[in-house]
Amino acid sequence: MGTAVLVSGTGTNLEAILEAEVPVSVAAADRPCRGLVVAARDGVEAVLVDRAEYGGFSAAFDREGYTDALVDALESRGVDLVCMAGFGTILAGSFFAKFDGRVLNTHPSLLPAFRGWHAVRDALAAGATVTGCTVHVATAELDEGPILTQEVVEVRPDDDEASLHERIKAVERRLYPFTILLVRAAIARGAEPVTLARPPTEPGR
Repeated sequence: MGTAVLVSGTGTNLEAILEAEVPVSVAAADRPCRGLVVAARDGVEAVLVDRAEYGGFSAAFDREGYTDALVDALESRGVDLVCMAGFGTILAGSFFAKFDGRVLNTHPSLLPAFRGWHAVRDALAAGATVTGCTVHVATAELDEGPILTQEVVEVRPDDDEASLHERIKAVERRLYPFTILLVRAAIARGAEPVTLARPPTEPGR
């Protein structure tokens, strides 16, 4: 089963995935980053599909063109399962149609609470007593896909955004590889990842 990990930054989630002995076929990035170095160091094919060639971070960014190029790169390498690991580009809906139900992502909250880019900050601002980490099936709608696994992280009275996020990341680096292995096993026996989905945890406030 071809498994791709999409990265944009330091590659710490990729490192955790590889340390957990998840078979990874290819790591793909949208910009030059340490994640590609991590992949190459561990003998995983590292592929740069640079968004700079499609308008970079300007208003002229060709999202559809970039998405098509990434799909081509993954399909040509026999990828069946895509794991986003700090990937910083929002892809067009065609990506999720192509890998329907087989794109995984992590989010630093107990979804459906605190969707979006500032989940940790929003949890603190709301006075949440717990938050956590969610692994879900990614869809074209941000943070809306079926939830696969979650783990609670306590919000401490002295937490700031950095300290809370670091504890969530520690959970993420354990929960994400575990969930990927679970999903791979489901696919191997003929099921789809979405069949593992369960009702979301009710977040504490």
